[in-house]
Amino acid sequence: MKRHSPFMQTFDQLPATLPVFPLPNAVLLPGASLPLNIFEPRYLNMLQDAMESHHLIGMIQPRDESSLPPLYDVGCAGRITRYEETNDGRLEITLTGLCRFEIKQELSTLRGYRLIEPDWSGFSVDFEEQEEPDSQSKLAFNAAVRSYFIQNNMDADWGLLDKLRVEELANSLFNYLDLTNEDKQMLIEIDTLANRLKAFSAILESKDNDEERKH
Repeated sequence: MKRHSPFMQTFDQLPATLPVFPLPNAVLLPGASLPLNIFEPRYLNMLQDAMESHHLIGMIQPRDESSLPPLYDVGCAGRITRYEETNDGRLEITLTGLCRFEIKQELSTLRGYRLIEPDWSGFSVDFEEQEEPDSQSKLAFNAAVRSYFIQNNMDADWGLLDKLRVEELANSLFNYLDLTNEDKQMLIEIDTLANRLKAFSAILESKDNDEERKH
């Protein structure tokens, strides 16, 4: 399945430096969308600089809540595909996941935000057509999702969700469901959609089992 629009960079066009936005529990996957509301001056600087260059922001999770937290090793670069300035000085944007990266080193910057040298070399798979997961994996994932919603008394428009491709469903639920930072980090570091789907199903099933034990 094709993920990238004609406006996206190719693998060979990925930049040598990348601004990163450390945000707990907000992880981007290749092909997924992430809306963000930006108001801190340093991140307004980051967005303005990105819009003047390659339109890419790296989303990555911090390891703790300190003022300058260490970062997880792997994140995902997203292209700014929606950009809107508000009258109260905010920027409302949407990032579309392009390619994962590993932090090679962090660089100094005078603009307040964090800047890294990314290593893209292990993630060329993000530009390849993803093989559709087998029917058994898709059925297992859909069953795990339904069970999770039922166990947590969550409403869903199943008619709408059933129309989504399995990758779209997984991506849309990734930041919506109550997953731990560690769960999300594990999922983003898995290479293929098929393997990510199996791991996602296992996480949801383990949470269902935890809920059942509570009752």
